[in-house]
Amino acid sequence: MSVSLQKGQKVNLSKENAGLSTVLVGLGWDEARQPGGFFAKKVQDIDCDASAIMLKNGKLNDIGDLVYYGNLSHKSGTVQHMGDNLTGAGDGDDEQIIIKLSDVPKEYDRIVIVVNIYKAFERRQNFGMIENAFIRIVDARNNKEICRYNLTDNYSGMTALIFGEVYRHNGEWKFNAAGQGTTDPGLNELSARYR
Repeated sequence: MSVSLQKGQKVNLSKENAGLSTVLVGLGWDEARQPGGFFAKKVQDIDCDASAIMLKNGKLNDIGDLVYYGNLSHKSGTVQHMGDNLTGAGDGDDEQIIIKLSDVPKEYDRIVIVVNIYKAFERRQNFGMIENAFIRIVDARNNKEICRYNLTDNYSGMTALIFGEVYRHNGEWKFNAAGQGTTDPGLNELSARYR
């Protein structure tokens, strides 16, 4: 059974799932409708971009350690972005990132999962225009959802979100539901937090 996480809560992925080697990180969101009910005018399509920031000793040391729509696979082959969704339309995951936990090079201790709104300032968009945002971790062996974190806070004015992080601690992989909003205009500024 999937664990429903609260902001700041952690779960041990390795302990609860013996032999876990690969996870799928699914991220989803819906665009909110303007006030006015069912026939309300939809805001301009919001293009949310998921990314993984691979850290060594808590730091981003190399631009190649960013996995996003412009660099779909990490040089180690252990983190792969499954492609860019430009609208967030439809049910289920909008973007997915595969992490081969058992093969992640030892020097990487943390993989931060972030989402930013493409051209947020130019288009005057923020996460207050997004609803039903979530991150979930799925066991790739059997497609079983291990945990899910539904973001319920009000992120009005925020242009990026640090959804959560998969990290290695004492040889085991864990997940932390971060849910931290930022006003960073793009991935470059967001990733600079870890340099």
